[in-house]
Amino acid sequence: MPQLDPTWYVSQMFWLVVCFFAMLFIMSKFILPRITDIMDKRQGKIDDYLEKARENKALAEESLANYNKAIAEATAQAQSALETMQKDLDELVAKRQEELNLRLSRQIADSEAKISKSKDAALAQLDTMSEELALNVLKKIGIGNVSRKDVKNAVNATAEN
Repeated sequence: MPQLDPTWYVSQMFWLVVCFFAMLFIMSKFILPRITDIMDKRQGKIDDYLEKARENKALAEESLANYNKAIAEATAQAQSALETMQKDLDELVAKRQEELNLRLSRQIADSEAKISKSKDAALAQLDTMSEELALNVLKKIGIGNVSRKDVKNAVNATAEN
């Protein structure tokens, strides 16, 4: 095997060093700059994407804050509108209740007056009817010589007791 022959060591070492430095030179001048350039571009893109992501996140947070603020304002306005409407409805109900109470009071007073008139008329007719009934009963049982005036005095005396 020629690689293991010590006479060839020096030439093998020479070509090893020459090849090594040639490859090192080629790598450092042509290949490594391209790799470095590609890695820098990739890192730049990654940084740009991260920056855009931060901007989008900040924009989304700002939008969320504006949305929450708008929701809070809308809720406050709705609550205010509900309170105003409830107050207006309470006032309307109170007004209608008062009108109803007033109308019912008038109807009750009118009804009581009618009832009182009817009662007075019925009581006035009651005396006359009682006199007529008493006269008819007396005639039917055979006592026909009693005068209307006597029956009227008897009915009035009974009504007073």
